[in-house]
Amino acid sequence: MKEYKGIIIALIAGICAIVCTTVFTGNLVSYKKTSGSGGLTATGSANCDFEADLIVWRGSFSREGSTTQEAYRSIKKDAELIQKYLLDNGVSEEEMVFSSVTISERWESEYNENGDRIRDYIDGYNLYQNVSITSADIDKIENISRDISGLIESGVQFASEEPEYYYTKLDELKLQLIEEATQNAKDRIDLMASGTGSVIGELLNANLGVFQITAQNSNTEYSYGGYFDTSSRHKTASITVKLNYAVN
Repeated sequence: MKEYKGIIIALIAGICAIVCTTVFTGNLVSYKKTSGSGGLTATGSANCDFEADLIVWRGSFSREGSTTQEAYRSIKKDAELIQKYLLDNGVSEEEMVFSSVTISERWESEYNENGDRIRDYIDGYNLYQNVSITSADIDKIENISRDISGLIESGVQFASEEPEYYYTKLDELKLQLIEEATQNAKDRIDLMASGTGSVIGELLNANLGVFQITAQNSNTEYSYGGYFDTSSRHKTASITVKLNYAVN
């Protein structure tokens, strides 16, 4: 156990899990034994299904006007309507954040009777603002994000984005996954040593492999740099650990 803790400390880097199961896949094992050197190498894996505990929902709205003052009055009213709508639906002020207003000029061109451009001039202003809602009450925010008819009916030009889902205890869960995968790799080493009549020596090398978070039951392929899904509430995390032991 002391040896495993040393391996795990060397491998820690950040993941998740709730109901963890060790996965045994034959093609993850490689056997190296050449004239007493090279040793035994095996890759262990572990995966786990879990549910996000935090949701982030974002939206944007805009207004235009012939002057910045006119456009600002309109977008300020929209922000007030959105805030009231969210409060009426159970979202607290602490859960919502409104960005600062951004302004862009709307340009037009003037042409003479021959079709030559005479000048460009500012024809008005477009104002934009974003709002984000972060909450641990996933059901509540999901329901609000799916039905914004009340905002639309009030005249707000609101563009809703798909919610993003996160898990706030990734570090703790990653440690659990690494431990599972490390044990899996060591079990493979022991099995190969027993089958070949070898005696396991010291640990030569330990490497943390690909860590991924994907949607449950998805067909997402492994990515060299890993993958972190935020679009799904229910996710699967997986990781691999590669161990290399000397043999006597």
